[in-house]
Amino acid sequence: MGTKSRESIYGASVRHVAELAARTRKDADRLACQAWNKRMLGFQGPAQPSPPLGDALNAGYLYLEVKCLGCNTQQSVALDIIRRLKTTPIHELERYMRCKDCSRLSGRPYKRSHLVALRPAKISANEPPSD
Repeated sequence: MGTKSRESIYGASVRHVAELAARTRKDADRLACQAWNKRMLGFQGPAQPSPPLGDALNAGYLYLEVKCLGCNTQQSVALDIIRRLKTTPIHELERYMRCKDCSRLSGRPYKRSHLVALRPAKISANEPPSD
């Protein structure tokens, strides 16, 4: 007569609670990103406070839509290639955004940009820019 191991007694409940915590974190991150998107699209800001970069990626928002205030073009920036800490708030990325077309015309880095919204997909013909 052997005794049951702790894995067989507690393993299933520990795995269940860990999965529940991961789902809850993902739902909370998704809701925070949706609230920020609604504030940005509905009221045109303010961009602060914004969800952290890691929370946006966890929620499935892989792109950030940015609008150049010089030429009014809208572009999507992939969040998974940005080399910043995952705790960096999204609104802090605004100062690093530069429009290539306007920079070429002015001969210096053109930094006037505006954050529009977080997006799950790139801007394309099937996924038009947010207005």
